[in-house]
Amino acid sequence: MVIDVHAHLTDESYSDLPEVLKRARKAGLEHIIISITDPSEVVRAREILKMAPGFVSLTVGLDPMALSEDKYLMFESLVESEHIVGIGEVGIDHFYARDHSVRDLQEKFFRRSIRLAMRKGLPLVVHSRSASRVALEVLYSEGAERVLMHAFDGKSGDAVAASERGYYFSIPTSVVYSQQKQKLVKKIPLDSLMLETDSPVLSPVRGVRNEPANLIYALRKVAEIKGVNEEEVKRVTTENARRFFRL
Repeated sequence: MVIDVHAHLTDESYSDLPEVLKRARKAGLEHIIISITDPSEVVRAREILKMAPGFVSLTVGLDPMALSEDKYLMFESLVESEHIVGIGEVGIDHFYARDHSVRDLQEKFFRRSIRLAMRKGLPLVVHSRSASRVALEVLYSEGAERVLMHAFDGKSGDAVAASERGYYFSIPTSVVYSQQKQKLVKKIPLDSLMLETDSPVLSPVRGVRNEPANLIYALRKVAEIKGVNEEEVKRVTTENARRFFRL
């Protein structure tokens, strides 16, 4: 049994969600953690949790490209009121944010989110697109400890240093073709890894909608790169996910 630690099943592309969940179970998944990045998604998230009790858990976060004080307060309210297993994804995105004022705003809300997670005793799922080193520096400066770097696109040396601090890295299904992700897997200890699909994006087949059943492709590629059998990758990454999210 394996765990998809990051998927966006509230996405409107999942008009066939019951079938998507059936395929995930058939593929051997024991659990899926879905992430919302806008407070408006919580209604659909609640529906999914009722649809698959015990099979799906929720993390709530904020899209770093759609930040405002009002949205942050709604996000904070959800953290207080919803049954969640973590905060995220939250973080910094320098791929889309080129303006320094926007980047400063991202860091401000990221720091507030980190402090909220620490205050609530919840793990943090971090978005750091084209800003991996900046995001890590912010996390270090805030003393964050229970951290999962989702779909990390930075340098493997920075990732290794973060793993030595106890940070985890979730490897997406795009690892089947991404040389950067493959290098990451090669350098980071298996004990610091989890698996994700980031559905509906980062599919193992370019241009095709991703879904949790595809997690097996990430599992196989990690096993190949690490030179260990799939059962070992399955055991370690699943134990990491259970412990990190306290499932």
